[in-house]
Amino acid sequence: MQQGRRNSILANIDWVIVFLYLALVFMGWVNIYSAVYDDTHQSIFDISCQYGKQLIWIGAAVVVIVAVVLIDSKFYSTFAYVLYAIGCLLLLSVLLFGREVNGAKAWFEIGTFRMQPVEFAKIAVCLAMARFMSSENFSFKYVRNYLYIGIILGIPMLTILLQNDTGSALVFCTFIFVMFREGMNRILFISAFALIFLFIMALIVDTALLMLIVGLLCTTGLLVVCGRNKYTRIVFYLSLVYSAVIVTLCILSPEHAEKSVSYAMIGYGVMSLLMIVLYFISKMKPLIFAMILMVGMGGFVYSVDYIFNNVLQAHQQSRIMDLLGKNEDVLGTGYNVHQSKIAIGSGGILGKGFLHGTQTKYKFVPEQSTDFIFCTIGEEWGLLGITVILILFGALIIRIINKAERQRSTFSRIYGYGVASILFFHVAINIGMTIGLAPVVGIPLPFFSYGGSSLWAFTILLFIFVRLDADRLQVFR
Repeated sequence: MQQGRRNSILANIDWVIVFLYLALVFMGWVNIYSAVYDDTHQSIFDISCQYGKQLIWIGAAVVVIVAVVLIDSKFYSTFAYVLYAIGCLLLLSVLLFGREVNGAKAWFEIGTFRMQPVEFAKIAVCLAMARFMSSENFSFKYVRNYLYIGIILGIPMLTILLQNDTGSALVFCTFIFVMFREGMNRILFISAFALIFLFIMALIVDTALLMLIVGLLCTTGLLVVCGRNKYTRIVFYLSLVYSAVIVTLCILSPEHAEKSVSYAMIGYGVMSLLMIVLYFISKMKPLIFAMILMVGMGGFVYSVDYIFNNVLQAHQQSRIMDLLGKNEDVLGTGYNVHQSKIAIGSGGILGKGFLHGTQTKYKFVPEQSTDFIFCTIGEEWGLLGITVILILFGALIIRIINKAERQRSTFSRIYGYGVASILFFHVAINIGMTIGLAPVVGIPLPFFSYGGSSLWAFTILLFIFVRLDADRLQVFR
């Protein structure tokens, strides 16, 4: 009976996903060899070097795959919350007993072996989200479910932020795509991206000016929704006049420009009180909605300065400013990205050839076997190599989404979308930061970056879904 069960699993495994995984892992191993190549250790099997050690991690990953596939698929849904609790405990433990590496206290160290719990916590959170969202009574119509999801995501995110590992904490934000697929309110989904855009604009545009723009947008929207109503026109014209006065004051009296934020905040308060008064006179609900929206957005804009200066680390602030073009310190915080772009750009169409990357060979790019492994691909394999890598990653993510859609089990479908979202975030942000399109947040490129924790975690994450997909015909809930 056990033999028949194993044959059934092997027959139903999606071998396309397995092939894509093996291709990416092999190419990652070869590029690690190239990134840290040493003339005195030319053998790719030399376990004293990173590429030799990576081969050991790959061999161990094969054993992990066998174990993950042989475990009954129901185990993952039954013990999802238990695994989530273990993951959270590991994250808390590393704060007490972990070792600090590159400013982040996120590693357990036993002799020469290091393990990063946050990589495995992603699996636990993905399973817990799938378990909760697949429950019979779950619906996005109930506010309490948003609260529960916030708790599931918030506990590990807060713990990881305490480890000074902002990049890994941001990974959990990708579950918004899973929530959207499962019926999340579209307005909330759009609002989340609007807040991100507003945060970026608050770093680029003067705070007072941005607050005036927000106020004008809210009152203009109110005018459009309510048409020719006299009360909405009063609000709109007053906001227009007030904005003009503030801008004129800043232009004519530069010495008052520093107080413009205070003036804008006073104006916000006056406008809000006016909307409340007019609401009681006219009983028009859009007035209250516009007031709440304006105050909320204005408060968010005003809080960005506090968040940026008091929550983010100094190196994170500098990297964001470099990304936005506010700083150009190519010898300081912008050095990594500057050298990475030189390496990728120098590769041209076909690249310089295997082991012939000068930026790589002469160690111009820091962390070139881990976070910046992609620059090795660009320099040695050129645009052609980059295209192949992107096609392989794209094919893997699309394949996972395709298989997730055909699942009869809600748990399996949600988990599949979680896997796809995590992989997409890692690939997009890692590649984006090497070419200057995303801030340097220190997250690995799946299956390429050196390290056992990353490789094993992504392997387990992927093959749990492969195992669930293999049982898709037997699961009907």
